Amino acid sequence: MKRTLLVAVLSVAMLSSCVSKKKYVELETELSNTQSNLQKTAMEKEEAQRKLDAIEARVSDYNAKINSLQESNDSKMEMNDLTVMSNNNKAKMRETLKKVDQEALRNARTLEDSINLAVSYNLKQSISDDSESDDVNITIDKTVVMINVSDKLLFNSGSYRVSNKASNLMQKLADVINSEPSMEVMIEGHTDDRTIVKGSHLQDNWDLSVRRATSIVRLLQDKYNVAPEKLIAAGRSSYSPLVENTSKDNMAKNRRTRIVIIPNLDKFFALLESEQSGQ
Repeated sequence: MKRTLLVAVLSVAMLSSCVSKKKYVELETELSNTQSNLQKTAMEKEEAQRKLDAIEARVSDYNAKINSLQESNDSKMEMNDLTVMSNNNKAKMRETLKKVDQEALRNARTLEDSINLAVSYNLKQSISDDSESDDVNITIDKTVVMINVSDKLLFNSGSYRVSNKASNLMQKLADVINSEPSMEVMIEGHTDDRTIVKGSHLQDNWDLSVRRATSIVRLLQDKYNVAPEKLIAAGRSSYSPLVENTSKDNMAKNRRTRIVIIPNLDKFFALLESEQSGQ
């Protein structure tokens, strides 16, 4: 009996010892795997950080290049810097400024203002006669030239057929456009806010403004040999007025064709010299 009990106790002790050792091995294996995973994760994190640092460095480099290009472009187009003008252009500008309205010149605050005055003066001399000067107005924003022409110089009332009396202006305008291959020109039709007469062949002021623009574009292309790819036709109806449509005079100001010329910088400075001899 005693011997049987001893054997039983020894068997339980051995079994208990075996289970504990097995559990220990499992835990040891689990620990080893956990440590391995931690090491792998740390290495992956380090690699991810390295890639992130490399990407951030590339982004920073690209941003620096973009900023450099923007600064370069800005410096090339900066109108307030005398270095963008040749000595020849400076001399032309000084000569022209002697002829412009002196009150307007006194109000010029920057070199850009003075250049714009000189270009506006010479361009107006180039494209309009004295009898037309009140019906042609030229403004400049940066190097974009905007020529507003009263409709009475171009069209009869309510018509989109270009008047014969506009031929002189159209020829001179075409000469300016054709003088520079890279020049782009947009023709914008504008009306007052009066309603189109019912039963008219025109639907509304949108229709009238667009047809007037396309009539001028076709004329410049077909009669004056302006390359069509340089031309853009647009209609603004009555929705971009110069003044309120509260009187006949104001309505007349709003009925106009705006010619927007976008020359490159060299051609813009070339406009400092009038194309009319003796001006």
